Amino acid sequence: MLSKIIARMIGCCGCFGFGFSRRPKRQPRPTSGFNNNHSLDLLLDEDIEEDDDCSYNGEVTDTTHGDDGELHSRTKHSEEILRFREQNGMVCRQFPVKETRKVVRTEDENGNKMVNEYVREYKIGAGSYGKVVLYRSSVDGEHYAIKAFHKSHLLKLRVAPSETAMTDVFREVLIMKMLDHPNIVNLIEVIDDPNTDHFYMVLEYVEGKWVCEGSGPPGGLGEATAKKYLRDIVSGLMYLHAHNIVHGDIKPDNLLVTRNGTVKIGDFSVSQVFEDDNDELRRSPGTPVFTAPECCLGLTYHGKAADTWAVGVTLYCMILGQYPFLGETLQDTYEKIVNNPLVLPDDMNPELKNLLEGLLCKEPNRRMTLKGVGEHSWVVGEDGPIPQHSCWCKRKRPQREETDGSNNDTHITPTD
Repeated sequence: MLSKIIARMIGCCGCFGFGFSRRPKRQPRPTSGFNNNHSLDLLLDEDIEEDDDCSYNGEVTDTTHGDDGELHSRTKHSEEILRFREQNGMVCRQFPVKETRKVVRTEDENGNKMVNEYVREYKIGAGSYGKVVLYRSSVDGEHYAIKAFHKSHLLKLRVAPSETAMTDVFREVLIMKMLDHPNIVNLIEVIDDPNTDHFYMVLEYVEGKWVCEGSGPPGGLGEATAKKYLRDIVSGLMYLHAHNIVHGDIKPDNLLVTRNGTVKIGDFSVSQVFEDDNDELRRSPGTPVFTAPECCLGLTYHGKAADTWAVGVTLYCMILGQYPFLGETLQDTYEKIVNNPLVLPDDMNPELKNLLEGLLCKEPNRRMTLKGVGEHSWVVGEDGPIPQHSCWCKRKRPQREETDGSNNDTHITPTD
C-alpha cells in the first residue's frame, strides 16, 4: 500500500524535486560531514540551483500536485489570517519591516553591482524560486542576505490551478513581517518596484554556519553543543507554534548558527499559518529525509507534530552525524521512515536516548510535544528551563471578533 502511495506522490509531487522541467547544475555547497555513502541530493535537499544572472529562458514550469482544492483553500486562508493579524496590530515587532517601492540598479566606484543602497558581494545560496546573495549596505556598512526573485518567473510557476509561486513568496513575506524572536532570522526590508520585474527580501545575515556543519562520526557535534543548539531550535519553534505557524521544513540547512553560537531558524517558503490549534494539513512540502511517518502515507496530518519529528531527526543528526532513516531512493526512504525501528547506540546517554525515542515516535498522538522537550531532563540539565520570549503583540492584543449571528462570516481568533 505504501509503495503505491509513494509512486503516486513521485508522479505528481514537485515538492520533492521531481516536478521541475529543468534542473540547472548545482554549485558546490559546504558538506554537513555526515558519514553516509548515499546522501542523495533529492532526498536531503529539495532546493534548485539557478543561474547567477537569474536567466530562466522563458520556461514555464508546472509544479502542480494533487489535492489542489485543499491547497488553494489553505493558502487563501493563511493569507486572510495574516492580513487580519497585520491590520489589527497582532505583530510581534515593535517596529515594522521597511517596505521600498523603487528599485535602482547601479554600480559603485569599483564596478560592483548595487541594488538601492546595497552593494553586491557574492552569491551564498539558491532555492527553488530564487537566489540568495550577500550584500553590504553603503549606509550602515552592515552585511545582509538578500533573496532575489524575478516576478515573471514566479508567476509562471504554478503550485495549484489558480496559485503561483508568487503566492508562496508573498506568504513567506507576510509571515516574516509578523515575527520577532532571537532564534528566528529577521526580515529587514522588502523591495518591490511595480515598474520592474525584480523582488527582494533583505534579511539579517547570519555570519556563521549550518547547525550540522563540521559534524561527523563518531560523536557528531557532542552532547553539549547539540543541547545548546536544540534549546535554541525549540525556543524558536515553540514561539512559531504559539502563534499557530507551522514551519514545514525544519532541517540543518535551515538552521543557521551565528558566530556567538546562537541558532536562528530561516526559510519560511513552505510555512503555513492557522487560525487556531487545528493545524491539519494534507501534503508535506518539506525535505524527504526529515518527513514524519504520517506525512509519508499521503494522509492528513498535524503540522506541529510533523515539525517536532523534524526536530528529532535534526537532533539525531547532530548527535550521531548521520540520518536515522535514509534509503537509496525516495520510496525506500519513505519505507524506512514508516516501518523501520529507530536504532540508537547501546552506550548512549539514557536521558538523551529517551528524548530521541520520544521525538521520533512514529505515532504522532504519542510523540513528545515541544513543551515536553522543553521540560525534558536532558534539555533542562544545569541550564534550567528554556527562556520564554515576551511578544510585543501580546501588549496590543485586540478583542476577539465574534461571529455575526446574522450571517455566515467566520471570526478570526487572535492567538499568542
